[in-house]
Amino acid sequence: MMATLLRVLAYLPLWLLHFLGAAAGWATYLGSRRYAARMRENLTASGVCAPGRCGGLLRRVVAEAGKSVLELPAIWLRPERQALQLLKQCHGWEHVEAALARGKGLIFLTPHMGCFEITSLYYAARHPITVLYRPPRLHWLQPLMEAGRKRGQVTLAPTDVGGVRALFRALRRGEAIGILPDQVPGQGEGVWVDFLGRPAYTMTLAPRLARSTGAAIVFAYAERLPHGAGYELWLEALSEDLPEDPAAAAEVINRAVEGLIRKKPEQYLWSYNRYKVPKGAMSNE
Repeated sequence: MMATLLRVLAYLPLWLLHFLGAAAGWATYLGSRRYAARMRENLTASGVCAPGRCGGLLRRVVAEAGKSVLELPAIWLRPERQALQLLKQCHGWEHVEAALARGKGLIFLTPHMGCFEITSLYYAARHPITVLYRPPRLHWLQPLMEAGRKRGQVTLAPTDVGGVRALFRALRRGEAIGILPDQVPGQGEGVWVDFLGRPAYTMTLAPRLARSTGAAIVFAYAERLPHGAGYELWLEALSEDLPEDPAAAAEVINRAVEGLIRKKPEQYLWSYNRYKVPKGAMSNE
């Protein structure tokens, strides 16, 4: 039933999906105290808005979070060419060309920001990319997710030892990989460093891959345009070298992600449980 509904939603105009998504975002916010509390806490503690003056931004955040869900059918389930037509412009492609010319691979770091699902689809229409992904908790959603993501020249790598090896092999071939840098890693796969002013368990995989292969790091996010007009892809190269110390390297990555968030804070997924303690990991508090 849900799969059928998603296939129907896929062919609605994007402006209507975003309208319905904004309404769904508010319904979720008003209907779930835990969801609403986490979103408010993450936003107000982040420092992106002045204390006591986050109300306007919070309202936009609620709507954008809903849009991020209702736009998925259009990205996953429309024919690839139609889905790509939603991306209107790309800024910073020169960073990709420079990285590919070096021949040491390219690491895309795509935070939970904007329409992150369309970024790999855009790149995969031009070059091969291996994307690290975690299977969804809703098992019925997995085949739809995989069908939507494994298009063009995309290869999916699960979040396990085999998946990490696949990332290494792709970089050794001079190809690109994609990672969510603000996804909470499993126990033993991260370090506690600050993220938006609070300790967050942060993955060390991306810096380790970069040091081992010499791959370039490029941050990517697809800005959601107003009124369902589509998306613009922004690509920014990491502006400083990564230290050898894992914690210091993770801090560099987090600072770069914070910089992106401050440009479009309403499009960051503040409802994500970024500060949770993974099972088996020691809390930093």
